[in-house]
Amino acid sequence: MLIRPFRRLLTRSTTVSHFHTFPPCLSSKRILQKFKLADIGEGITECEVIKWNVKELGTIQSFDPLCEVQSDKASVEITSPFDGVVKEILVKEGEVAKVGQGLCVIEVDEELLDSESAERLEPVSSDAPAPSPIISDSKFAEDTTSRAEHAPEESSAPRRPHPMDPNYSPPSTPNANPENVLAKPSVRHYARQSKVDLVLLSGSGRDGRIEKKDIDAFLSQQASSVSVHSGSAAPPAQAEQDVVVELGRTRYGMWKAMTQSLEIPHFGYSTSLDLTSLHSLLPTLNSHIPEHFNPSKSSLLPINPSALHPAPSPPPVPESAQFTRLTYLPILLKTLAKAMMAWPVLRSSITPGSVNGGGKPTLTIRPHADIAVALSTTTGLYTPVIPRADTHSIYSLSSQLKHLSFLGRQVPCALTMNEMPKRGATVTVSNVGAIGDGEYAHPVLVPGGGVAIVAIGRARWVWDVSKSDRGERRLKVGVSWSADHRVLEGAELAAFVESWRAYVEAPERLIGEGI
Repeated sequence: MLIRPFRRLLTRSTTVSHFHTFPPCLSSKRILQKFKLADIGEGITECEVIKWNVKELGTIQSFDPLCEVQSDKASVEITSPFDGVVKEILVKEGEVAKVGQGLCVIEVDEELLDSESAERLEPVSSDAPAPSPIISDSKFAEDTTSRAEHAPEESSAPRRPHPMDPNYSPPSTPNANPENVLAKPSVRHYARQSKVDLVLLSGSGRDGRIEKKDIDAFLSQQASSVSVHSGSAAPPAQAEQDVVVELGRTRYGMWKAMTQSLEIPHFGYSTSLDLTSLHSLLPTLNSHIPEHFNPSKSSLLPINPSALHPAPSPPPVPESAQFTRLTYLPILLKTLAKAMMAWPVLRSSITPGSVNGGGKPTLTIRPHADIAVALSTTTGLYTPVIPRADTHSIYSLSSQLKHLSFLGRQVPCALTMNEMPKRGATVTVSNVGAIGDGEYAHPVLVPGGGVAIVAIGRARWVWDVSKSDRGERRLKVGVSWSADHRVLEGAELAAFVESWRAYVEAPERLIGEGI
């Protein structure tokens, strides 16, 4: 009886237990999310994608530039709020995206998503191909490395200066590689059929993009040159045809703003300011431009002023904000800001009341003078803002104007929401006299553009007999105002202009008030 159990023990198979360890910290769940276009400004409902800084299947880190979009007001660079892999680009370059619309699909780590990032994300629908729910970190690192090896590296191209920029240098030789020429696939196919080398053409589209009409114009030019050599005088095919041009984003925004300006009852007021005293003061101001605004005038003193204690150093000034000569405009802006501080209504912005609630509109009085400057660029009209203009010196205002002009000359326009904030300004200045030879104009006030706008004409030397019978030679400039008659009375605007005149025609007051 004891032998049988013992024999069973000898013949029983040995059971071995194998334990599989799978630490949860070595795995992460990857999900697909749509990155949506957020609200980048007041009144902005759509934007045009100018450039993508990353390609599909390319990796991106937090705060890396994702793409650049342009609205009716400015161009904005959108950065990525998290790490991930761009799986699909939903809005191509040159296409328009609505606020809240998905720009791209990004594969992200679910554990790294926070509440702020989740607001700009939207889960991809289930019909889209989803990745495996659990991927080990080692395999994900290998996949990321392989993608990075196969994906071409994106180099952030610097902005090209405008042809009117002094730093602009035209290309010495045309681009020898046709693949680097900006053109649509249909245009490339048409060029191959027409046996036209795209390298020889200069594009008339956005950013130098070659259009089909450029190829037709090149073919007609060749045909006309052949006909001239052969003695036949055949008229060019495209010379007498109508050309339909679509409005760009900025000009279409100007179209809508000017249409809305018809809702504002305008009150116009024109007069002239005497700049003779300013003209006499300008050479002295030009000869004493601070060194940080004009480094070419730096001079070494025989005695070191910081021998006892380091002297306070001025703030750094970028090269685009440096200047060598003052003009009348920054002095006029400074005196305008001084007058605005004495008139709170010119420092106010309108908040319309609720239509359904029946609330009354209100005025918000700002503590400082925020002045906008109308700036004409290659893509349209912009109004960047100089905030707190009353706290700036004349030299600082000239530096601000130089920097804004530099940003406006870039292609595409480099003005961003930093230069054009949502709240805008209360008074806008248009220096039309710097371009044309006119003395007066009729500026238009748009909703959200403040309570008044002034156009400054061309300054002229005139013979003035208003103060004496013999008369004298004076330098005068015409100014034309348009104000919101719902807020400003005609007498108030006239009295405010006289307050501005008192500073312009007696600039010595700035010295007495400590500038």
